[in-house]
Amino acid sequence: MAFVFYCFLQVLVSWVIHAARPLCLPECTCSEESFGRSLQCMSMSLGKIPDNFPEGLKQVRIENSPLFELPQGVFTNLSTLEYLWLNFNNVTVIHLGALEDLPQLRELRLEGNRLRSVPWTAFRATPFLRVLDLKHNRIDALPELALQFLANLTYLDISSNRLTVVSKGVFLNWPAYQKRQQLGCGAEILPHMVLSLHNNPWLCDCRLTGLAQFVKSVGPPFILVSSYLICQGPVSKAGQLLHETELGDCMKPIISTPRANVTIQVGKNVTLQCLAQASPSPTIAWKYPLSTWRKFDVLALPIAEGFILSQLVIPAAQLVDGTNYTCMAFNSIGRSSLVITLYVQPAQATPGSHSLSTSSEGSAYVDLWVVKQTVHGILLEWLTVTNLAGEQWFTLYIASDEALGKKVVHIGPGINTYAVDDLLPATKYKACLGLRNQPPGQGQCVVFVTGKGSGELEGREHLLHVTVVLCAVLLALPVGAYVWASQGPCNCSEWCFRCFPLHRKTLRCPQAVPQCKDNSFTDPSAVCEDCESHRVVEKDEEIEKEGTS
Repeated sequence: MAFVFYCFLQVLVSWVIHAARPLCLPECTCSEESFGRSLQCMSMSLGKIPDNFPEGLKQVRIENSPLFELPQGVFTNLSTLEYLWLNFNNVTVIHLGALEDLPQLRELRLEGNRLRSVPWTAFRATPFLRVLDLKHNRIDALPELALQFLANLTYLDISSNRLTVVSKGVFLNWPAYQKRQQLGCGAEILPHMVLSLHNNPWLCDCRLTGLAQFVKSVGPPFILVSSYLICQGPVSKAGQLLHETELGDCMKPIISTPRANVTIQVGKNVTLQCLAQASPSPTIAWKYPLSTWRKFDVLALPIAEGFILSQLVIPAAQLVDGTNYTCMAFNSIGRSSLVITLYVQPAQATPGSHSLSTSSEGSAYVDLWVVKQTVHGILLEWLTVTNLAGEQWFTLYIASDEALGKKVVHIGPGINTYAVDDLLPATKYKACLGLRNQPPGQGQCVVFVTGKGSGELEGREHLLHVTVVLCAVLLALPVGAYVWASQGPCNCSEWCFRCFPLHRKTLRCPQAVPQCKDNSFTDPSAVCEDCESHRVVEKDEEIEKEGTS
């Protein structure tokens, strides 16, 4: 009796499991074809591969769905599947183990998806795959050993992708091609091998020499769907057919320059040049010690095919710019470099002259700006360089029109930061850097103003941010590179110096308005709400002068 009951339970469990497995998926159609059972899901809102496929399927066809990826283990119950068609979906990612449960797969069609790459080693799990259709995707590279695990592949369509360069080794490593070469014209009849490569943006330089030779040499049973591979670049070869184009030999870059040693006066503009010849065309970059702080424009001018002239434009050169500049050119074959040395000579001192970027001795460079604002303060950052002999140091002065004294910090040259905390609301501050105990020169200061105190830290942060950003945009320019204009909500030269009663005797800004570039600033009164009162102060000074005279 117990045995009979056990058998009944086994049958019941089997029936429940079979009943739980659907005969077909909702909104899909299932049919019996000559090759076996087929499932089709067309134009459905499938965001992922279903996990409850019916058993015994030979073909699965899911098309025109927002299907995004093929994850690992998604086909666990489809060990009998031979035809997988996933055309015109949004497949972007195929995981490495996505095909591991499809040992009988014969066809994989992924036309019209968004694939940029394919995990070629995943085809270890599909040794019987014969057809691979990848046309109309975004694939831009084909590794040389891409086809090594596709031993029975006889149809490959990778047309209408984004391939620019492909080595002929990709196809020489195709197992079916190798088998054909080994057997030659023997008695065994080999199946046709079909390859489709057209409608790709081919870059016809020396790297396609092997592919061009391969295209010219193929013949039955190897079939190239279209031998008309059209060059898209370089410009001189655009529109030409690959197999009719002279591609030349590859070579690593060779660099030259008209002047390896350049000498200029401080404040002058200079352009450093290097000419690179290479095939394929090289990429050029410049390297110099202060590239993080001193960013210069780089121009790349194609002179002829394989020749590029690169120019590094240095405006208003400072003493700190006198250093070695390395021009580096590289391509897929190799790289080369060349060093250009720039010597910047100090300007001859003249009576009444004032440098925006050096100390009174003309031997110190200062670059100072506000890099961050917080609820309680700001963060200053600066670069200082000096060429004086012996140990040198700089002094950071921080003062306001409310404080009774100044905060003084001594620090060495180089790149440094300093946090200024516990700022008072509605207060103007001035931070300056000077060499040793010398007073800071013009252009070595940053002026900023805090907003009116609102009692709320968030509101205070907002006011501080707006007003400091306006000032930082003006003063964060490289020292000596100020841009002056004749417009603005308030004369910024007055705001920077005349609005500081503690510093009335300092050298004034030029009688023009600095260009304030922050368009987000919409409240002029938050910065210069007391401009009229400071103009009165200026008039008082003039009256005092007249009285003394």
